[in-house]
Amino acid sequence: MNSVKQRVTVLGSTGSVGVSTLDVIARHPGRFEVFALSAATKVDELLAQCVRFSPQFAVMASEPHAALLAERIRHSGLPTRVLSGAAAIEEIAAHPQTDAVMAAIVGAAGLGPCLAAARAGKRLLLANKEALVVGGELFMRTVHEGGATLLPIDSEHSAIFQCLPEDRATWAERVDHVLLTASGGPFRQRDPRTLAEITPEQACAHPNFSMGRKISVDSATMMNKALEVIEARWLFDLTPEQVKVVIHPQQIIHSMVQFQDSSVIAQLGTPDMRVPIACGLAWPERIESGAGKLDFASLAALTFEAADEARFPGLHLAWHALRAAPGTTAVLNAANEVAVEAFLERRLRFDRIHAVNLETLERVRPSKLSSLGDLLALDASARDAARATALRFAT
Repeated sequence: MNSVKQRVTVLGSTGSVGVSTLDVIARHPGRFEVFALSAATKVDELLAQCVRFSPQFAVMASEPHAALLAERIRHSGLPTRVLSGAAAIEEIAAHPQTDAVMAAIVGAAGLGPCLAAARAGKRLLLANKEALVVGGELFMRTVHEGGATLLPIDSEHSAIFQCLPEDRATWAERVDHVLLTASGGPFRQRDPRTLAEITPEQACAHPNFSMGRKISVDSATMMNKALEVIEARWLFDLTPEQVKVVIHPQQIIHSMVQFQDSSVIAQLGTPDMRVPIACGLAWPERIESGAGKLDFASLAALTFEAADEARFPGLHLAWHALRAAPGTTAVLNAANEVAVEAFLERRLRFDRIHAVNLETLERVRPSKLSSLGDLLALDASARDAARATALRFAT
């Protein structure tokens, strides 16, 4: 192990991935130190993290929240410097003293900092879906040109990464396809004809995890897996046809790779985000994550099912979007966020989330995209179209 501590910036430090990252870092004080933290609105939580880890910088998304944090930092006597705004978040992501960046900001707001870290050649631990779903080719080109080390943190993509040969140049000749596993959510065995009756409370009751409301709904519609299909295509430079999905309710196998000789390598473990986080922080070494050990003697049967298109039509939009014009995946992501918000606010039926997504894809046709500004403009345009569609489909 290198005796020099790795300085880590955690973007979105008060969210679940950020909190888990700090938990892993705290287990290895001789190996890591926190350089900077960022949060959107949770002043009290970020202050507590500053007290514990004494970062050089703490950034809030808005100036009023930053002013409140700065006042409390002054009273605590901490040396942490408080900044605010999108430019400041990009600044800490690309800071010369940052070695590794955990990109855990949710939504399109995380795309700019991811690009900044990639341009600066950082060790980039990617937990932000939008970097790939919205950024796609632009983001991967920036990673390559900046010489960044890109390490996936989503459990499925981390699993695939761990199954692949370390020599990336051999992937194309060795890999037949990858298999993302999915729990199937709470409606895996429900009659598709009854989906119109589903309430937000039912959709948020995931069988295996306690998650945020938006991601819980995405799990119920399988749109989370659609986004992961898009991510996998870009992360591992695959064709859309080389990314497949299988339902695995127990979620012990996190994902698999099938090679040209028909052999399959799978990554297994307890469902704990600290495992892929520890993997990303220490790669290619392995460190203790804090997660429980997998006890094979106590495991029930591991089962697998096909991902039924009639029950999960949203999942299959992933391949449609990947085969369409560049930027179509960004349109799909924006439409889904709008549709899920309308459902959670009881303005849209559950079964009409897919209808909004499908119609928005038909209405918004992206043109050539060459910059972050182009991507954000497309995102805004898709959201406007999706809102109008959701209003028309409103309950």
